[in-house]
Parts: sequence; structure tokens; C-alpha cells
Amino acid sequence: MIAAFFNKKAKLWLDGRKKIEYQQFTKSAWFHFASLGEFEQGLPVLTSYKASNPDLKIVITFFSPSGFEIRKNTPLADAVYYLPLDTKRNARKLIAAINPVVAVFTKYEYWYHFFKELHKRDIPLYIISGIFRPNQVFFQWYGGLHCRMLKFVTRFFVQDEDSKLLLQKINIDNVSVSGDTRFDRVWINAQQPKSFPVIEEFSRGHKVFVAGSTWPEDEVLLARLVPDYPHWKFIFAPHEISEEKIDKLIEQLPLDSSIRYSQISNLKSQISNYSVLIIDNIGMLSSLYQYGDIAYIGGGFGAGIHNTLEAAAFGLPVIFGLNYEKFKEARDLVELRLGFSIHNESELKKIAVYLTGDELRYQPISQKIKAYIREHIGATEMIMSYIQDHG
Repeated sequence: MIAAFFNKKAKLWLDGRKKIEYQQFTKSAWFHFASLGEFEQGLPVLTSYKASNPDLKIVITFFSPSGFEIRKNTPLADAVYYLPLDTKRNARKLIAAINPVVAVFTKYEYWYHFFKELHKRDIPLYIISGIFRPNQVFFQWYGGLHCRMLKFVTRFFVQDEDSKLLLQKINIDNVSVSGDTRFDRVWINAQQPKSFPVIEEFSRGHKVFVAGSTWPEDEVLLARLVPDYPHWKFIFAPHEISEEKIDKLIEQLPLDSSIRYSQISNLKSQISNYSVLIIDNIGMLSSLYQYGDIAYIGGGFGAGIHNTLEAAAFGLPVIFGLNYEKFKEARDLVELRLGFSIHNESELKKIAVYLTGDELRYQPISQKIKAYIREHIGATEMIMSYIQDHG
């Protein structure tokens, strides 16, 4: 199963890079994202730049199929491509075709030949929402080539002071601490979320536990939590929505407790009769949190947790697995006792008891989480101000 999943992604990755035919533009702005998460992260800057430069063509590239396949038809871009392999020839071909007047890369995508070609053509290159850690190759004795690549960047807009200090240690001073543009993105979304009447009907009169971007390791624990809270409603939005994955999740839940979102239109009974709703599509999660009271964010028993900020922007305390150290906002939330990392089922149930046990406790937590988000918005404005002033 795992091999099949990666083989499918690998095929998309390879096929998408075969014989790419670029549109020819006299001028464009080039935005590159590793995957869908980075697209959402950089979206506030992209939309702001497009609004400020309505006559300029927008070109978007993705490294991963998870971004390209979902956003290849975005109306925000005049062209969307896979980023070709990082070779001198590919860099020349792409940049010569799209003729960017500016290039914006989000978070941690660094490609030597593309960066060098931009530098050679005197095209400003900005890294936004960048974050650096001491164990990265840039800061190792063998990282000389990678350090030279960073020299091609016009300006870094980093998430925190630690990243700035790390860059300064390798003599890179063109750095601004702007914060993370994801805060701007989730704050905007929380003010104007999409409305889902079916979800309103499902959750009406109940507390709601939203489990977002869950993986099988998360779902094993969460499924055992459901019977403990018969008066709560649970919404699962799995990271993978194949029939096989959804069926496996349903098998772990109490018998006849769940309904898939795609089956609602054929439902003969009331949706309120079910305690678990499984979202088997992509694109709803960021607005689902408006109906929640507590959120669980998946991925923490794998490579790392998914987006905690989408839930936090609605004031939801967030629970996640143990692998969260790479994410500054998750570390902040844990330190503030607004986010909670768990290692096993026992810890999950203890945190659930803590968060559900006292309404007077929950309200201040929710208010503090929203205040934390508000305090960190503004990165987009700082970045856009600099780019507009410097080109």
C-alpha cells in the first residue's frame, strides 16, 4: 500500500515534467511553492501582489504533485507548471520563457541553478516565511555550495529571530524578521469561512471535535476516543481519502456511527442520527474548524504535523502527536498551554478530559488562542511593502 502510494506520486511527478511547453511572456512574476501547504502559506503575498500589479502575468511552479494537481487551474495564475529538474539548461529555458521581473519562493525551497540564473539576469529573488535550523546543511562544515546558493537571494523574510541569527553567522545580513504569512492566511479565512449547511445541521446543539489531516496512526487513537463522548459530534478529514483508507477508518469506529460526506445526498435518515462525519473530499477542512470546539491535527506520528493555525484561528485548542518541533507555532502553542502534544492513547484521553471538563476553563483558552493569532498577523504587509519599494 505504501509503495503504491509513493509510486502513484512518483508517476505524477515524472509525467508532469515530461516535455513541458512554456508559454512565452514578455514580463511575469514567478511564485514557486514546494506543495499545497506552501501555496496556502504564500497565498496572501501572491494575492496581494496580483492585486497591486493587475497587468503583470503570474506564473506558478510546484515541486510536488500535491500542489500542482490541486491548484493547476487556479484563477490566480496565467500559467502553472511543475518545476523542472534543477539543471543549468532547465533554469535557462524556464526563465527565458516566462521573463520574470521578480521571483518569490516560499519557506524552504532552494535550487542552485534556478537561483544562479535569476541572479545572473539581475532578477530580484525573495524567500518568504523562511525558517532555518542549526542542523540544516547551510550551517555545516560541508555546506559551502549551499551557502553560495543563499548568496543569490535578494532578501530573506524569516519567521523568527533565531533564523536571522543563523543566517548572520554565515555572513548573510539581507534578512528581515517578518513572521509567518500563514497567520495572515488563516486570519483572513477565519473572518470569511465557507458555510456548509449540512455541517451546521450535523453539529447543531452539540460540542464538536474536528480531526484534520489525520493519518492512520492518528485515527487508531481517535477512534478509541469516540465512544467516550457519546454527546459529542466528531468530524474526520483524513489526509488521504482513498476508498481503502476511508473503509479502514470506518472499521475502527463504533458500528453504524459514521457517514461519509459524499453519501449525504442519498441519506434517507437525518444526518443528526450519526455521531461521526467523514469528509471524503479535498478543500473543506480550513472552513470546517468554524463548527468545532476542539481540534486534533494529524501527522505528528509521522514526518510532522499539518497546519495547526487553521484551527487556532477559530479559537480551537489543538492536540497533535509528538513530532512538532520543526513548527514554531506548534512550539509556541504548547508553551502557552494552548496546544497539546500526545504520545499515546492514554495522553490523548487525559487531554480530552482536561479540555471538555470545564466550560469556564475552555472560554479563556479559546480567547487566548485567537489573541495569539492576532498578535502574529502582518507579515504580508511587511513583505509587500519591501517588494513594492525595491522591485
